[in-house]
Amino acid sequence: MGLPTIIFGLEMLNLEGISKKQLDSASKFLKRRLLNFVGKALVDDVIPILLVAFHCQSSQLRTQCVDRVARSNLDIISIEKELPYEVVEEIKLIRRNSVSAEQNTEAVDPLHEKRIRKIHKALDSDDVELVKLLLTESDVTLDDANALHYAAAYCDPKIVTEVLSLGLADVNFRNSRGYTVLHVAAMRREPSVIVSLLNKGASAVESTSDGQSAVSICRRLTRPKDYHAKTAQGQEANKDRLCIDVLEREIRRNPLAGDVTIDSQIGDEDLHVKLFYLENRVAFARLFFPAEAKVAMDIANAETTSEFVDLASSKGSRGELREVDLNETPIMRNKRLLTRLIALMKTVETGRRYFPNCSEVLDKFIEDDLPDLFHLEKGTTDEQHIKKSCFMELKDDVQKAFDKDKAEIRRTGLSPSSSSSSLKDGLTKKFRKL
Repeated sequence: MGLPTIIFGLEMLNLEGISKKQLDSASKFLKRRLLNFVGKALVDDVIPILLVAFHCQSSQLRTQCVDRVARSNLDIISIEKELPYEVVEEIKLIRRNSVSAEQNTEAVDPLHEKRIRKIHKALDSDDVELVKLLLTESDVTLDDANALHYAAAYCDPKIVTEVLSLGLADVNFRNSRGYTVLHVAAMRREPSVIVSLLNKGASAVESTSDGQSAVSICRRLTRPKDYHAKTAQGQEANKDRLCIDVLEREIRRNPLAGDVTIDSQIGDEDLHVKLFYLENRVAFARLFFPAEAKVAMDIANAETTSEFVDLASSKGSRGELREVDLNETPIMRNKRLLTRLIALMKTVETGRRYFPNCSEVLDKFIEDDLPDLFHLEKGTTDEQHIKKSCFMELKDDVQKAFDKDKAEIRRTGLSPSSSSSSLKDGLTKKFRKL
């Protein structure tokens, strides 16, 4: 009986429209199973059970859950974030009594704790500048405050990126429970946070003190039917599945060197050629692989707007230049284009790193000048015939790429998990609409 099933069952006890006999029978069965489960479960799995027990007013189950959490090594800050105030107070009381009984004299510095909480409050407010100020005013470090762990668990993904960019925290630092930041991010199951951490050197092979890796945490918290559910082409993939996919690929991949850099003295013509290529590539990635493209763009801070009108849907084969700002100087314009170029390069590199099969399809699509296939009805009869033939070849290439991916998955014993598994059929529908 898995955790998702248990939680669903317990919530059912609170539904109206069930006869008293059915309710009593279901209640007794679930409570017996839950009471047995709580004593053996990881404390992280006890938290959602405790929440449901609290709201369902199941006193016996609540008492056992509270006792289980109080005896665990779960830090008080996480407890306060996850549970109602009165439950938190019960846990604190049990812990205080336990400390008194054991005559534990280990002192806690209240000033140190106060400074840590200030850092967490600043993160809650999305104020990284305040975090920097608080660090200069005391000897508390980001690692002392488990600031990266906190941000990965509770803050907006962009805040995680900003904290990482400070370069003041160890991305593989372990908290009091022996969890790295990536372990915490795996519990949250937010792809952008996971990829941000991996880009900064987080290790995907590290295990917790009880033997859990980041990918095993994700798998434990993901229902099999969600993981294996098919996603129509053009729709976003399930986030849980995407997290598992990213972590598994990271474990298998070869290390990728360094950040993307570019020569600031690049010529104006080269700049436009590179920018046009990358805009096309990212636009088609967003069309064919929307979930993967969104993660890559979020990590690279690449806005969805581009230097060109949406290339994938533009009626012209090369798109149209955006409206010119007459107040923009040549230096300002060049700086803006360079910034955009670097963001797009990072997007493409992130895609190559974490979504290699998607990238292979896009490389073939772009390099063979196939974007013109979006306009199958343009040109002479012969040109249309050639385009349709090329389009059929593209479908075959896409199918071969996914066959290759499936063969690799079978060799490694993994399950397929791509939001674009129905790309072959979806391509035909997409092109018919254009």
